[in-house]
Amino acid sequence: MKIRFLLVFLLFSSFALAQDKKEDTVAPLPKAQVFESKQSVTIDGKVISLNAKAGTMQLKDENNKPIALFGFTAYFKENPEKNRPIVFAYNGGPGSSSYWLHMGIMGPKRIVVNDPEYNPAAPYELTNNEFSILDVADVVMMDPVGTGLSVPIGEAKGSDFWGVDQDIRSISLFIMQFLKEHNRLNSPKYILGESYGTFRNAGVMNYLLDKGYALNGVIMVSAVFDLRTLFFAPNEDLPYIVYLPTVAATSWYHNKVVDRGPDLPSFVQRVREFTENEYAPALFKGNRISPAEKSAMAKKLEGFTGISAEVWERADLKLTANEYYQELLRKDGMTVGRLDSRYKGINIDPMAMSAFTDPQSDAISPAYTMGFLDYYHGSLGVSKDLLYATSAYSKEGFKWDWKHQGNNFWGADAAVTTLPDMAEALSKDPYVKVLIMNGYYDLATVFHGVEHSISHIGLPQSATDRIIMTYYEAGHMMYTHLPSAKLFREDLKKFIQDTLRK
Repeated sequence: MKIRFLLVFLLFSSFALAQDKKEDTVAPLPKAQVFESKQSVTIDGKVISLNAKAGTMQLKDENNKPIALFGFTAYFKENPEKNRPIVFAYNGGPGSSSYWLHMGIMGPKRIVVNDPEYNPAAPYELTNNEFSILDVADVVMMDPVGTGLSVPIGEAKGSDFWGVDQDIRSISLFIMQFLKEHNRLNSPKYILGESYGTFRNAGVMNYLLDKGYALNGVIMVSAVFDLRTLFFAPNEDLPYIVYLPTVAATSWYHNKVVDRGPDLPSFVQRVREFTENEYAPALFKGNRISPAEKSAMAKKLEGFTGISAEVWERADLKLTANEYYQELLRKDGMTVGRLDSRYKGINIDPMAMSAFTDPQSDAISPAYTMGFLDYYHGSLGVSKDLLYATSAYSKEGFKWDWKHQGNNFWGADAAVTTLPDMAEALSKDPYVKVLIMNGYYDLATVFHGVEHSISHIGLPQSATDRIIMTYYEAGHMMYTHLPSAKLFREDLKKFIQDTLRK
């Protein structure tokens, strides 16, 4: 009996020791780090002193379980006025960090670039950002998980964050927890997204509203809400239709259009009317269009774009964006930019039917990247031991899950859109307003695609009247063009101030 008891005791002790050893080997969660500094910005001749915080915040799930270190840079005004607004801002990708918006328009400093030309190598110039809205609101630059300093922790993994719905959830969780952490729950609240960040915004505004966080305003920079407007999919006319006004504007800019009219906006309006009244019906006919109709349409397309009627006929009246980049300046041995079609670069294969590179990205990326990292680890004082990921594209396992609740029909993904999310939020909150900022020369997210989405949102005019559209004679990052940066600030400041009025 004693021997049996001893064996049981030894087995139990061994099991307990093994459990203790297993628990001892579980790695402790990495700790959040925040680096504080004093910054300032001069706007309209006034100096605004700022308390800056850059680093990470521990993000928790709905059960209070840590799931990520979420990277951010926040600028808080010293001695702020009561009820000072707060703006949460991010770029898109998906998989891009926020340093483009941060150093282009939102932060106290901006990168100086030779818009719309290429930039020589370092040293790059950082200067006071007189176009910031830090005089009227605090700003929090957010880096989604996989970008910046943001990483999964504990049992969480990248796929928990890398998808339409996963991303909406994690971004919203951060905003809610940040507001609580910094005693800003009762502040006027705004979200600002660029590119995919606008697709995200439409979901986040509805997610937050469902949690009781009503936003004062939502800002969409270079927007897309329905990816059908960007995919040149088989048997889909929509992208060709919504791209044409931006294609024509680009041709106008590069002096390939004979009848330019008095200015760009009036020319674009003519193209809109032609697109809706003549081009769209012609495409709808498909191969039922007569040879005479096809030739006549090709000739009209030549007049609006500078691309020869022969090319348009050969292409069945449909040129993809990639084909257009190559075709417009093919005879000059050049290609135009996707993100900003004012930019042009060397066409290394004039026989190719799609562009190999984006001149705008090539022209400004080194300046933005090096200028930001120098500022981040220098002025903001973030430890050089920490690696800032400008994007998540090189992260192991990075792959975006495009499924979104409500987009699935008959077991198939029938759409990739967050437009219904925005419509739902606008229908449930009669006060929230949306500002959509469009670049005429943005061939990445075209303005007529946004116009198409808003005109099909399915809401009464009382709701659509709360959607404000502004336009700039620049591209996807319209703030690289200083006259547009000035207008950007004026439009954004007015929007914030107007949405604060009761």
